[in-house]
Amino acid sequence: MSAPGNGPGHVVSATHESLGQEDMKVTLERNHLLKSLGHVHRVVERRNTYPILANVLMSAKDGGLDLRATDLDIEVTEMVPAMVGTPGVTTVPAHTLYDIVRKLADGAEVRLETAGEQLTVSSGRSRFQLACLSPDSFPDLKSGTFTHSFVLPAATLRELIERTQFAISTEETRYYLNGIYFHTLDVNGELTLRAVATDGHRLARAEAAAPAGAKAMPGIIVPKKTVSEVQKLLEGADGEVAVELSDTKIRFTLGSVVLLSKLIEGTFPDYDRVTPKNNDKQLLVDRATFATAVDRVSTIASDRGGKAVKLVLSQGQLELSVINPDHGTASEELAVDFESDAFEIGFNARYLLDIIGQIRSENAVFLFNDAGSPTLVREDGAARALYVLMPMRV
Repeated sequence: MSAPGNGPGHVVSATHESLGQEDMKVTLERNHLLKSLGHVHRVVERRNTYPILANVLMSAKDGGLDLRATDLDIEVTEMVPAMVGTPGVTTVPAHTLYDIVRKLADGAEVRLETAGEQLTVSSGRSRFQLACLSPDSFPDLKSGTFTHSFVLPAATLRELIERTQFAISTEETRYYLNGIYFHTLDVNGELTLRAVATDGHRLARAEAAAPAGAKAMPGIIVPKKTVSEVQKLLEGADGEVAVELSDTKIRFTLGSVVLLSKLIEGTFPDYDRVTPKNNDKQLLVDRATFATAVDRVSTIASDRGGKAVKLVLSQGQLELSVINPDHGTASEELAVDFESDAFEIGFNARYLLDIIGQIRSENAVFLFNDAGSPTLVREDGAARALYVLMPMRV
């Protein structure tokens, strides 16, 4: 099995049926074009083995301009409303075109016209000429057959991603951790859609009621870059997202934007095995006060020491401390709700702050076992997210 990638092992071939370099004339509104280019150009890598992958495919037809970009793992397509004088198709450098349109006047009219191997972009007194590449060599990320499809609110998908994406691993050797694992399961008699991410040091888990059509869906690992692009598309979005998936690909449709992506091939680890079940030492602490205190004392922590912060717990009290041999020490005391025997444990301060940043309730709940075992962190009251944090030796 292998992870998706766009290295030399991928072959770019002409998969479109004789698109041809057809001259076209299109007029459209700058803001509409900028918004759509903003969606599609982000998947284009700045450096490419194949020049065509630096380009955006533009097809003018049926009263609109179809834009498409790909890195061979992700493909984003969007139709922009336009007045099409002459239908045609071409490809031009995606980032250059985006930068040009971005710098044009707000609300301006933009004219796109091709002649041979050049695209002319004009607006007002501004005029640019860009070199085109033949669309015949533009790759098509074939979707194949999707086995499952469902629709869920954009807000639901956005929350599942926001609550878990920070824990995605960036370690390439364990590529199966380089994304969010989505799957369904029965939770107290309710079919649930669960998202999980872990980097081996911390684990984030969030869930929502599974939509119709998700039953018996395969467990899938959505790559980090895809997660990031979907998250950007969902910013401020209302309505619903259509999701289609198979064992190897996933397609998201949100309004006029379609994002198709390969999935990570591999087996996500049994995260339930490392999720604490019997941690019986409970700490209840004001979330905002705790986060501020951790941030303050960690100012003195060193990267060499792993940004370690020590928590010393006793009846009704928490002391946070950091020792940096090169710079000194820092400590702060907080009044907390803790009724167990005195206890101390250490954590990576950044990981701790990442998790606290996901807690939505006024208080955060920590459940400990011992100084060497995983700690469970969740919201106070009923919540559909929980976090696991591995301790550090301090």
